Parts: sequence; C-alpha cells; structure tokens
Amino acid sequence: MWSQITLPLWAVIAMALLAALAALDRILLPSVRWALRHRANRAIDELNTRLKLRIQPFKLTKRQVLMDQLAFDPEVLHAADEYARENGVPRDVVMQKVKRYAGEIVPSFSAYAYFRVGTRIARMISQMLYRVRIGVRNDDALAAVDPSSSVIFVINHRSNMDYVLVTYVASSSSALSYAVGEWAQVWGLRNLIRSMGAYFIARDSREALYRKVLARYVHMATAAGVTQAIFPEGGLSRDGKLRPPKFGLLSYMVASFDPMGPRDVVFVPVAVNYDRVLEDRMLTSAASAEPGKKPVFGFNATTFARHVFNHVRMALKGEWYRFGYTCVSFGDPVSLRQYVADHKIDFRTLAPEPRHAETEKLGNMLMDAVGRVVPALPVSLVATAMLEAGDAPRTLFEIKGRVSSLIEQLESRGSYVHIPRADRDYAIAVGLRMLTLRHIVLEEDDTFRANPAETVLLRYYANAIEHLFKTPLALAA
Repeated sequence: MWSQITLPLWAVIAMALLAALAALDRILLPSVRWALRHRANRAIDELNTRLKLRIQPFKLTKRQVLMDQLAFDPEVLHAADEYARENGVPRDVVMQKVKRYAGEIVPSFSAYAYFRVGTRIARMISQMLYRVRIGVRNDDALAAVDPSSSVIFVINHRSNMDYVLVTYVASSSSALSYAVGEWAQVWGLRNLIRSMGAYFIARDSREALYRKVLARYVHMATAAGVTQAIFPEGGLSRDGKLRPPKFGLLSYMVASFDPMGPRDVVFVPVAVNYDRVLEDRMLTSAASAEPGKKPVFGFNATTFARHVFNHVRMALKGEWYRFGYTCVSFGDPVSLRQYVADHKIDFRTLAPEPRHAETEKLGNMLMDAVGRVVPALPVSLVATAMLEAGDAPRTLFEIKGRVSSLIEQLESRGSYVHIPRADRDYAIAVGLRMLTLRHIVLEEDDTFRANPAETVLLRYYANAIEHLFKTPLALAA
C-alpha cells in the first residue's frame, strides 16, 4: 500500500505542467476575466455618461454569440433551405457557408480600441493633414433626438479620409459602426477595423443567401439601437459631384421597421468637404476610364515615397501647408417614425417593388438633405470663379469680386460658407494659394488663369458646391 513508485523525470514535469495549467484555467483565469470584464464595464458606464448616444449592449455582446444568433436567425435559415433546394446542395454545407458569411460580417467591438486607439489616431491624422472645422452644428435638433433611437448618420463620400474624419468629429457623441468594403480586408488593418465596430460587406456580391445574411445583421444592429454611419453613394465621387444613392443598406434598415415599436430610427444628414481630396487625381483619372470598365487603383510605393519625401522637404523649409480646410456639417434629423406617418406607409406590408420605390424616395430625400448642408470651402469657391473665367487671365481684384459674389449667393440660399478668420480676403487667398501651389491655377504677371492641363481637376473642386447654386431658396432655408 505504501510502496514507492518511480517515475521518469519527464513524466513528473509533464504532470506538474498539466496540473499548473488546470489550476490556471479553473481558478486563476476566471478571476482575471471577471476582473477585466468588471473593469471594462465600469469604463463603458463612465463613457456612456459622457456620450450623447450611448453604447448599446448589442455592440458589447460577444462576437461568437452574435454570429450564432445571425446564423440561426429564422429568415436566414429559411433562405438557407431555399438555397440548398435550388442548388442541390446538402443543408449542412449551406449552413457552413452561412456561418462563414456571418464570420465575415459580424464585428468584434472593443471600446478600448475605439476610444483609446482609433479616435486618437483619427484625431492625429485629421489635424496633421487638415484644419478641421465644424460648419452647421445643429446641436439643438440633435439634442432633441430620443437617446433610445437608432441613429444613422447619412454621409456623402468624398474621400477615404471620410471614415477617419467623421470618427474624430463624432467621437464625443458616440461610437459609430461603419459598413466597409473589401478594400479593408488586409492583414493587420482588418482586425483593427473590426475591433472598432465596423462590419465588412462584399459590395459586388449578388448571391441571395449572402444578401439575406447581411440584411439580417443590419436589421439586428438597427433594431438594437446601434449608432451607424452609411455612405449611400456606395463609392467615392469621381467628378466631385454627389453621386446617385444606392439603396441596399437603407432598405435593410427600413424593411422591418415597426412604427409602433419601442425604438425609432433617426437619420442624420452629414456633409463633408475638403480643400484637397487625397485621391483627387486617381478619382478624376478613373472618371475618364472606359464606360463599364471598373478602374483598378494600384499602390505605387515609389510614388508614395516621393510624395512623402517632397512634403517632408517642404516642411523642413517652412513651405509646407496642410491640405487646407476640411469641414463637416450636420443637417436636420429625419425620424423614420414621423416619415412613415406623414406618407401613410408601412414598409413591412409593402410588396417588394412598392417597397423598393418607397425606399428610393426616402433615400433620394436623405441625399438631398445631405447635399443642402455641404459646406462651401475656399478652394471650391475659387475653383468655381476660375472655371467661369475659362482661359482668360484674372487679376486678384477680379477674383475677389467674383468669389464675394458667389459667397453672397450661397449665403442668401442658406448654405454654409466657411470663411476662415471671418475674413473673406484671407479665405480667397487661402483657396488661391492651394490651387497655385499645385499648379492648377497659374500666376503670370500679377494675373491668374486656369491651367489648361488641369481643367478636369479644377472642375472636380468646383463640382463639390455646384448643386448649391441650383437649390431652391425655400429648401435651402
């Protein structure tokens, strides 16, 4: 009974390690997880006291739970059964595909990654590249929005900087959830973006099963009150004008909306404009590509390095200016509950074609609201004046007179015009300097004229505010 047993040293070490791992897994790790979770919850509660739009429990739910909830949603299961029957595929195989789609779409929000890392990086990049300004704040209208509502920021899409800029500007209000395309599916960037609450979508996918999984996730997030940001144009503007909206995400948000339910959906129009869009030359060159052919934007390391070197050299010589001003304006919130009451519609009861037509009306109305609050910046104003002049040279006095006339027209229509330092002469000088530094406008013998080789780029910046001159006065007020 008390005889000794001799074991090899390696077996003793192995058993000791296994015992230590068991103790760690059963005793220590649960306590550590509880402490970290408790601390994280306290931090989120503190954040929610400062944010205008609270972080909803849905965003804090474990990612695996959301993936399972999405994969076994009744409508997704029905779509999976139809897909299996139509394609002659075993249901288990189809469910594996559904789970893969859910894994691609569902984010894993981290408040620490968003507020401690993401927003700080967004602020640093935004302020390093631009002079960031808020145009129309609309604080009273935004403060009147029911905090329990699902708030959707509807934004025009000028640059990939939009994600960074709006994250920074809205960081004091809420944590935004974006829909991002496949461009962000790169190693390293993917996990950071997902941890900030963004969800990935395959914009070109036409598969009904994938669309159903995506639709149900968007519905789940909207019904749970997650604050989201969408770009209805679906891509960057290649000519500077507002693009016709696409209605995919919007249709997912409104299709199952219950006007009598506990939570309203409120759309907030947001408009951004830049004195310089980082991708302007790529976008304008893509605009001249063959119709129907999708342009390919490649990354050229040599070109990128050359631009960085030139900007560093200019900064050391004191000749580098930030890329001018960027401005964000907020329009009047649109309550979906009020909208369906005014138009006497219920998206849930409409057949597919009428529902699409009503969604299109709503989407166009929201994009019109976004367009009305696009801020007019110095470069857009000067570009408009120089484009009107054609090849004819203009003196500084003539440019100031024309830009002042444009400003008065816009202000009479209720549009926001950003005039730095409340000094029109300075604003015109800033816009003219930005264009002459890039040789879009040429200075010769104390006169200025548009560079014939850069007319497309000049028109690109003028197009950003072209629609403001066509907006009826009654709508602009």
